[in-house]
Amino acid sequence: MADVLTNTRVYTPQEIEAELDALAQRYRAAGGFGVDLLNRLGGSGESLLERLPAPVRAGLTGATETALRIAMKGASHSRRVVPDQKPGVDRMVSAAMGAAGGAAGLPGALVELPATTAFLLRTIQSAAAAEGFDPDADSVTFDCIQVFSAAGPLADDDGADLGFVSVRLGLPGGLHKLIAQVAPKLGTVLGQKLAAQAVPVAGAVAGAAVNYVFSGYYREMAHVHFGLRRLAVDADVPQEELTARLRQRLQRADAAR
Repeated sequence: MADVLTNTRVYTPQEIEAELDALAQRYRAAGGFGVDLLNRLGGSGESLLERLPAPVRAGLTGATETALRIAMKGASHSRRVVPDQKPGVDRMVSAAMGAAGGAAGLPGALVELPATTAFLLRTIQSAAAAEGFDPDADSVTFDCIQVFSAAGPLADDDGADLGFVSVRLGLPGGLHKLIAQVAPKLGTVLGQKLAAQAVPVAGAVAGAAVNYVFSGYYREMAHVHFGLRRLAVDADVPQEELTARLRQRLQRADAAR
C-alpha cells in the first residue's frame, strides 16, 4: 500500500462541501458521550485530576512520553500479527483492558496505561488504513501520533483544537519532538482516566467505560484527520484550507446552540 491511495475523480464544490459536512458531524459525535460520562463520574476533568496523588500528577507527562514510545513499537507489531478488527470489537477489547486495570485501583491502572496507549494507537492506525493510508509509512506514523493532540474524549471542544490536523514537523527527528509536544496534553487526558479508575472494584466499571469511550473517540478523530488529508489529495485543495473550513462549521454549530 502506498502512503495514500488516491483516485483520479474530480470533486465538485458541492461534493467537497458534503464531505466536510460529514467530517464535522463525525467530529461532533466523537466526544459527545465522553462529556456525559465525565459528568456521571463526578465533575470536570480538573476535579478528576485533583484526585490523583501529587507524585502521579507530576509524573504524567514523563509516563505518557514513555507510553507513546512503547506504543509505537507495540501497535505496529500487533497489526502484523493480528488483523484489524471491526470498531465494535476494538471498543469491547479496550473496555476489557480498562476493567482489568481498574479492578486493582490506581496501581493496576498505572500498569495498564502503556498497553491501553498502544491499543489506542492501533485503533488510530486502523482508521488511517480505512482512509487509504499505509500505517507503516513514516509520514502516516507521524500523523497517527499527532491524532493524540486532539482535545480528548472528556473535553467539551468547539473545534478550536483542530490545529492537530495540520501541524507538521520535519521527519525523522520531528517524531521525537512531536511526542514531547503531544505528551503534556495526552498526559492530562490519561490522568483523568487514571483518576476514574483509582478506586478498586468500582474502578473496574469506570475503567471499562472510559476505555470504551477513548477507543471510539480516537478512532473517530483519526477518521477526521485522515479524511481531511485524503480529501486534500483527491480534491487538490490545501489541507490547511479544508481544516479552516471544517473549524468554521464547528464554530457556527456552537454559536447556533
